[in-house]
This record gives sequence, structure tokens and C-alpha cells, in this order.
Amino acid sequence: MSHAQGPHKPFLHFGNPFRKISPKGSYLSPKLLSILNNFEETLSGRIQKLMPAGKEDVLRLSWMKCAIGSLCEIHTDVKTLITDLELPVRDWEDKWVDVYLDNSVKLLDICIAFTSEISRLNQGNLYLQCVAHNLSNASPKQFLRARSSLDGWKNHVESRNPRLDKCFEMMDGLAQKLDLPKIKNSAKGKILMQAMYGVKVVTLLVCSIFAAAFSGSAQKLMDLQVTETFLWVGAFANLQGFVNTEIRSLYSSGRVTVLKDLEAVDSGVKQLYPIVEKGVEDAILLDLTTSFGKSANNLSQGLDSLGKEVDRFFQIVLTGRDALLSNLRVGGGNNKVGGLVK
Repeated sequence: MSHAQGPHKPFLHFGNPFRKISPKGSYLSPKLLSILNNFEETLSGRIQKLMPAGKEDVLRLSWMKCAIGSLCEIHTDVKTLITDLELPVRDWEDKWVDVYLDNSVKLLDICIAFTSEISRLNQGNLYLQCVAHNLSNASPKQFLRARSSLDGWKNHVESRNPRLDKCFEMMDGLAQKLDLPKIKNSAKGKILMQAMYGVKVVTLLVCSIFAAAFSGSAQKLMDLQVTETFLWVGAFANLQGFVNTEIRSLYSSGRVTVLKDLEAVDSGVKQLYPIVEKGVEDAILLDLTTSFGKSANNLSQGLDSLGKEVDRFFQIVLTGRDALLSNLRVGGGNNKVGGLVK
């Protein structure tokens, strides 16, 4: 389960997180045990790679792009695991299918909300370009236009995106069903559900971080409690603790935004505004305008790259969902869930 508010520390109960494990109450052949351990060791490695080098890297667009890229890899890893399990769709229990389909439709809605917000922020780049253009050869008329563009930018970034409310709703739905499903009489089924559980936990953490960044509040930041012993639990605890603590610290300091690239632009706006308001060319105007233009360009490029990565994740989730539904309609046959599900 999860708590959406307050700086609660996650409850992580484990001894040696890197011991070889198998789902409780089931016998795993050496082959199945190897498949499970390989998946969880790979998942642990992908989580470790997401640990920011320092506090300044938390919520840079480049780091957020890497986070979504890791989700793409993780969701591709689970497809490979499903193929390796040699578990045809006809052998899937209804509850496994329900878990897969319910999670996927929520993830698609979350992706749509994130894409909408990324696009909305990027649309504000037009205001920034106008500011830089008008200040390149400043005149009273161009100062007036630059001021209007600065006002337009401030109003644009401070406006609320209603699609984020849908995102929060989907995240809450995922968190409420975060418990590891209990599977009986199927070693392969237990491996499948255990793998999907790990994928879901990491995916929800990344989505929670993105929601906190885009919403302007740490209120929806989640501290996910993992009470089982998995090979990836140590890496997950370190990542969640470090990133969540830093995000809450940033917001507690009174910052309007915690997106580092957006903050750089906002800093430039605050420096330029008094000069533009006076309408008198300042000696440092050229340097400020040049620095501002670079920050605006970095923001635009970062948002473009992040948007493309979110789109790639959306397609991975959508393709897997469609392939599973196609297999179910066909009736399973000799097709296996994998690759994505076909």
C-alpha cells in the first residue's frame, strides 16, 4: 500500500536482499529459479542506474528522460521473462489477465496526462523566443513587447493542467492494488505475478516523482512500502529515499517549481523583468539575454526529448495490451505471451 502525503519512510523488511529467492510455498526447478533471479537482478541493476549522482540531478529533464527510458527497458524485460516461462495465454488465470489489463489501462492514462503537461510547458517556449528576439535589439517598443511576453510566460506556466487530476486518480488506483497477488498451484504463475509486482512498484515510484514535479506540490509524492524480500528491494529503498527526500526539501524551501531546467528559465525571467519594466537598456542586458536564451533552448530540447521517451513508453504498454487481447480473442492457440505477448 502507499501513503500519498507526509514524509513517511517506507517500511522495508529484509535481511540479505541479494540471497537467491523463490516464491513462498512453491517448488521451482533450477531453470525457473534462474529465470526469476535473472529478472530480479536485472531489475535491481536498472534501479541502481537511476540513482542521481547528486541532489542537483534530481528532476533534471535529462534524469527524468533516463527514468522513463528505464521503465521502457523494465517493461521489455518482463515480456522477455514471460517468453522464457513458456506460459501460453490459454494457461493464464483470469485474475492474472485482469491485473495486467487493469494496470496497463491506468498506465496509458498516466502517460497521456504526462504528455499533455510536457506539451503544455513546451508551448510556452514561444513566449521565451519572443523575449529573446525583442531584446536582441532593444528599443522602447521592443521592451514593451518583451514585457508582454514575460507576462504571458508567467501566466502560462502558472496555469493548471486539468489532465493531471486524471493522472492522480490513476496513480491512486494503482497504489490501492499494490499487494502481491496470491497464486496457488502454479510456480510459473507466482513468478509472473512476482515479476509484475516489481515492475508495478518501480513504475508507480517514477510516476509519483513525475506527478510531484509537474503538479508543483509534493502532496502526491508516494512512499511505497515493500514488505517482501526481493533482490531489488535494497536498490529501490535507496532510490526512493534519496529522491523523495530531495523533492520534499525543494518544495519546503518555497520553490514554485522543482524542475531544474524550468527553474533556470524562471531565474532568467526574474532577472530580466526589472530591466524590461524600466524600459532602459542596461549594461548587463546582453549577457542576461544570452544566458536566458540558452536556458530557454535547453528547456525546449529537454521537454522534446522527454516527450519522445514518454511516447515510447506509451507504445510499449499499448502494444503489450493489444497483443494480449489479440491472443485472448484467438483463444491462445500455440502463441505465447512474449515479445510482446505474441
